[in-house]
Formats: sequence, structure tokens, C-alpha cells
Amino acid sequence: MSSHSHKPCGRRAVTLLAVVAVLCSVGTFAAAQDQPAPKWELFGGYSFVYPGADVHGLLPLGVSPVSSRLEANPRGVGASLTYDFNRWFGLTGDISGHWGSGESGLNNRIDDAEFYNLSVGPKVTFRSAHFSPFLEALVGDHRLEPEAFHDIDRLGLMFGGGLDVNVTRHFALRLLRADYVMSSYRYGPSTTTPSTDLRGVRLQSGLVFMWGGEEAGPPVSASCTINPSEVMVGEPATATAAGSNFNPRHTLNYTWSSTGGQITGKDNTASINTNGVAGGRYTVTAQISDPRMRKGGETSCMASFTVKEPPKNPPVVSCSADPSTVQAGTSSTISCTCTSPDNASVTVGDWTASGGSVSSSGANTAVLNTSGASPGPITVSANCSDSRGLNTPATAQVMVENPPPSPEFLKLEARLALHSIYFPTDLPRVTNPDGGLLESQRQTLISLAEDFKKYLETKPDAHLTLGGHADPRASVEYNQALSERRVDRTKRFLIEHGVPEANLATKAFGEEQNLTEGQVRDAVEKNPELTPEQRQRVLNNLQTILLASNRRVDVTLSTTGQTSIREYPFNAADSLTLLQQKGTKKTTGTAAKRKAQPKVQ
Repeated sequence: MSSHSHKPCGRRAVTLLAVVAVLCSVGTFAAAQDQPAPKWELFGGYSFVYPGADVHGLLPLGVSPVSSRLEANPRGVGASLTYDFNRWFGLTGDISGHWGSGESGLNNRIDDAEFYNLSVGPKVTFRSAHFSPFLEALVGDHRLEPEAFHDIDRLGLMFGGGLDVNVTRHFALRLLRADYVMSSYRYGPSTTTPSTDLRGVRLQSGLVFMWGGEEAGPPVSASCTINPSEVMVGEPATATAAGSNFNPRHTLNYTWSSTGGQITGKDNTASINTNGVAGGRYTVTAQISDPRMRKGGETSCMASFTVKEPPKNPPVVSCSADPSTVQAGTSSTISCTCTSPDNASVTVGDWTASGGSVSSSGANTAVLNTSGASPGPITVSANCSDSRGLNTPATAQVMVENPPPSPEFLKLEARLALHSIYFPTDLPRVTNPDGGLLESQRQTLISLAEDFKKYLETKPDAHLTLGGHADPRASVEYNQALSERRVDRTKRFLIEHGVPEANLATKAFGEEQNLTEGQVRDAVEKNPELTPEQRQRVLNNLQTILLASNRRVDVTLSTTGQTSIREYPFNAADSLTLLQQKGTKKTTGTAAKRKAQPKVQ
């Protein structure tokens, strides 16, 4: 039996206060969460007490007091019942008991003591979904029974806190409950015996059962509507949000946002301004929160609305030409009428023409100048544009005609209508493709070339068609090749005298399309340049004239359908050469003719 230092008691008290501070900080954090509160809480579990005191007392038959440090008592149970007035505050009734050590002998039992408690006091709980730390202060009857002395009941105080881990709404694990214990006792005369002051700690752990109180309601939700759901640009719309499962006594906060337009609103209704918004579909979102709910007090809803742009009809435009037919080198005025079905302002521009030149001459008019334009249609195009950028094209057509041809041009064209030049019999030959073109025929082609080059200055697309022929005194194959050589010789001669090759076309007919005796006779009889004596002499030699007339190349101007009087071989200065007939051989039957060897023609 000895006196012990009180310093360990102070250290344990500091430790207990630190534990309480930690529980308070956890409670502050947990307070940010929301957890429905039960109406009743019943705790039961293990209890440990450390008296933290020296016992002073007078033993039976003793004459002087003795002192001894009381040991911790791990043999105990505890229970408490709490009534919760709300989620924070409750009233706790607490009971605990720590029994004797069971040791024998005074020396073994003098540092052992039983401790019992029956107290009541307030409890403050910081509830969250998973943790519920708490603080408490209890006052009531404390009984200390040192095993070497008698038992004494005194008014005592306990304060501290703990931490519950919520398993379900009705069940939790109390990981720790720590209370600082204060009470005083005297086991002898006050004149000789100091008081025994408990300044210890009680630690508990166990199970908590909860019931009563409000059950967790359904989660909060919201729905949004927009009226009207379709608006034209510039028209307003109204959005409304309706919350469900909120506490009707709480004031809710609303935050509005929209993907299009300007939205303003602080409560459950907001206005949407669609001025300047492009057409399309947009979404409004409402965030609803209950600031008094620590968990699950927020939700949102969305609704969509459609913005339609005013109708955008393109301009309507039509253009006309006055006059619509002009001679090359003159002008035509193009007028366009342009309107907007939507009453937007319009302009006409972007004038273009497929020929000639066009220039604007007013708000909706332009002038087409056809100088240098080829005969034929010219398309004038314009665009009508409105202030919104919509465009509509339109066209007008002007027909350009050549001026009436001059008398000189008509004479030139008549001279080019049809010429025929003639080759002597069987010329040109394969061995001399440049032969057979007599002087009179050369002069004819030279005059024709000069006329045609002048003609091309006015009509650059004109063509001369060269058609070659042969008389029938040989095989078809031979006559075909002979007519091709005559055409080629004529073409080369014209090119040599300045006629563009691109303006020449050739055809070789052989003995096809030959003139008949009747055609030649008719032409001779109608030729006004022949005297009666000449005409009779030709008719007396008609077979020779017929053969000579089919050894020819016709030169035709393709742009006309006119024909000219043929200059037959007997009109040429060198007609004796052209009319020469050699080796004429009579045959009977077509088959015999086709089998004959090529003849000199």
C-alpha cells in the first residue's frame, strides 16, 4: 500500500480530450451529409473503466488511513437508451457496471474497485449516411466500491463522445465511446483521510439498435415543360419546373440554363428570349436544390423547344430583251423584274453574256453590245439578290443576225456555188499523181481559190467539197482509185494557192453518180453560150462529150444550195486534150465490163 502520483491521471485526461476533439472534427465533416434520424437508440456492449484515482481510507480496526492506486477494471458492461428529439439532439439514459476482481487477500484487493453508474444527459449527433459521431454529457449516481473498503454513492459527471458506423437504418456498430468520469468519495474521517477523487476514463464498444422516426422518402425528382414548344424567331417562350418529393416546408433554389436564346428566372418559372437565335432545336435545363437537405437534395430536368426562322423565299425574277433580234454590231436592252415574296429589298447584278459584251445601265437594266459577235443566240444572265443573301438567276436571249449580204458578196457566192474541172483520160496516174491538171483547169482553180479566200473573210466556217468521178471504161476498183487521185490532186493544188486545208472536204465516187447521156444532152441544148452550129457539132459527138463530162472533179460551196452552169470540156481552151478518147473497146454485158483490164480514160 503506497501513494501513487497523479500525473498519469492528467495524461489520460488529455488523451480523452484529444479523442473527443477528433470525434468533433469527424462530426463536423459528417454534418455535410444527410441521414434520417431515428426516434430511439438502444446501445449495449462492453465497458472498460480506468478510475484514474488513489483510494484513501481507514481499514477496519485500523488507526491510520492507507492509500493505494486503483487499477483499471476491464470487467464491465454498459447500456444506454436515447430519445432523439430531432436529427441532432437527444436525451440519453445511461447505465454501466464494472464488478470485482475476484481476488483474495487484502494486499491483492486494496487496488481493486467496482464501479457502477446510472446517469442521464443530452446527446448531440452528427449524422451521415455511414458515420454518426456524437458528443454527450451525463450526470447521475456513481457508486464506487473499493474491495478493501465499503461502497459509496455520489453524484458524478461524465462527458465525452463516440463514433457509430451505420450498417443499416436500424443497426450500427459503436466502434468507440469514450467518457471522462468525475466523482469524489471519502472512506474515513475528513480530519485524517483525504478524499478519493475519480478523474478517469470509461471506454465502451458494442451494438446500437435504432427504430422510430421518419423513414427515408423517395428520391427527389423534377419535370420541365416549355410553352409553347415551337416559336418563331423573336417570339418568347416560358419554361416551368416542378419538383417532386421535396419537403414542402423548404424553399428550393432554381438555376436555369439554355443551349439557345437568353433565359432568365429565379424560381420555378423562367422566360426565354429568342431574338437573334438561329432556327433549330434547343434544350432548357433546370437545376433544383434544397439547401436544407444535406444529401439527395438536388435534381434537374430538361425540356426542348424549337425555334423556326421566318420563311425565306428566294426572289422572283424574269428578264426580257428589247429588241430580241438584232443585226451584228447593234445593241439590245435587257430589263429584269425582280421582287421578293418576303418583302426583302432586292438588287439585280452579276450581268454576263455568252457573246458580245454586256454592261449595267440602271438598277434593273443592262445593254448588250453585239459588236464582233457571231450570228446566233446570245444568252444574257443576271442574278437577283435580296438583303438576306438569297439569289435567283434569270436569263434573256438575243438572236444575232448577220447584216444583209452586199451585191458583191452575193456575186462572189454565186461564183463559188459549183465548179467542175476536167481531167484527160486516165490521169493522173499512180506514178505521177501531180499530172493531168491542164492549164485551163488550173486557171479555173486559181480563180476559185482567190474567190474562196475572200469568202472566208466573211464566213470563216465555209467549206469546199471536192467530189471526184471517172468514166465507166474500166473496173470499179480502178475507177474508184482514179477518182481518189483526181480529188487529191485538186485538193493539193488549192492548198498550194492558199486555201486552208481545214476548209476542204473530199469525196471519191468512182463511176457512181455519173452523168447520163440524157443529162448531158439536156445541158447542151439549154446552154445559151452555144451557137446552133456548135450545139449540133457537140450533139454529133455526144458519146465523146459524155465520157469527158464524167472525168471531172466537182467543187461545191457547202453553205449554199445553188448550182452554176457547168463549163463542159469543149468550152476549155485545151478541149482537144480533154476530149481525147483512146482505146475504146466495145463489150457486151455488165460482167464482161467488170472483168476488163483498166482502160485509158
